[in-house]
Amino acid sequence: MNSFHIAVLPGDGIGQEITAPCAELLRQAVAEKGIKLEFQYLEAGAGLYRRTGESFPEENFREAAKADAIYLAAMGLPDVRYPDGTEIGPQHDLRKRLKLYAGVRPCISMKGLPLPLKDIRAQNLDFVIVRESIEGIFAYPRKSQIDSEREAYNIMKVSRDISEKLFDYSFKLAQKRKQEGKQGKVTCIDKANVLSSMYFFHQVFEEQKAKYPDVDSNHMYVDAAAMNLMRNPWIFDVCPTENLCGDILSDMAAALMGGMGMAPSGEIGDENAVFQPCHGSAPDIAGLGKANPTGMLLSGTMMLDYLADQFHEERLHQVSDEIVAAVRRAYAGGRLIPWELGGENGLSDIMREIYGQLETGKGEGDD
Repeated sequence: MNSFHIAVLPGDGIGQEITAPCAELLRQAVAEKGIKLEFQYLEAGAGLYRRTGESFPEENFREAAKADAIYLAAMGLPDVRYPDGTEIGPQHDLRKRLKLYAGVRPCISMKGLPLPLKDIRAQNLDFVIVRESIEGIFAYPRKSQIDSEREAYNIMKVSRDISEKLFDYSFKLAQKRKQEGKQGKVTCIDKANVLSSMYFFHQVFEEQKAKYPDVDSNHMYVDAAAMNLMRNPWIFDVCPTENLCGDILSDMAAALMGGMGMAPSGEIGDENAVFQPCHGSAPDIAGLGKANPTGMLLSGTMMLDYLADQFHEERLHQVSDEIVAAVRRAYAGGRLIPWELGGENGLSDIMREIYGQLETGKGEGDD
């Protein structure tokens, strides 16, 4: 297959700035391998809701669902909310309607950046949090029960079907990573000692791991996992966990990379996938040129890897590896420091350096 249809959702805030430059770099990179990315830009988000009363028109959703993959930047604005006080987040609707059960959040640290952990091992982090993305405590966010303004309740959902899919995805990912020379270990993270729903989640994990005797696995309570992420994160490899736990732990993992602007993610289902940076819309810096495109670009490389696997197109894996290597080289010298990490480099500086490193890689071969 030489052509792929990509639905693009720039969204709000800095999403409007970082989307086109990253999409163009991806387009040029794959074109050199004889592959075409056909981008279809669609509108959704809090800004659209403020103007029209709709955050994600049904026609736009249907178009996105038909694409080979969805490339999403950032959605939501702090001053635009639904009547119940929750933020406008069409990306959450995408997850549920397309059943994107596996929220894949890699933590890959870059040498040359000011990282929070000083241990030398923190410069070579490479692990993945796999967040269950459509159930857990986020299953019914707008169906809370409020008792006379004194108490409120939310319902937590854990199903066997989605949990099995999540663990199958995690074990298969660990198998793949082991073939690549990584740990190839699965750590189930939950709070099964307190919550019966998470005990059920853990029991499904125990059942599923029997199907993968070649994969090392263990279990950790979420509070212990949070401590170990800050103390010795290099012990982790593939970490499936409940939705809220994954939301928090993946932000902690982003901090280990330097900040949210560095962190990519993918939301994977059986038939669809969305790729987006972990950061929000950051309206406070929108239009100032300070946005960090790294997480968006690395999410794009995850999209290329997904398409390569789905359509058996090895050239896309090659392009993904080349871009990741260029990003690593761009930061390795310590001269390129994004604004959010205390430096002075924004969108144009970072994109220019990565383009330059891509050209260097063509002449010298990637690391």
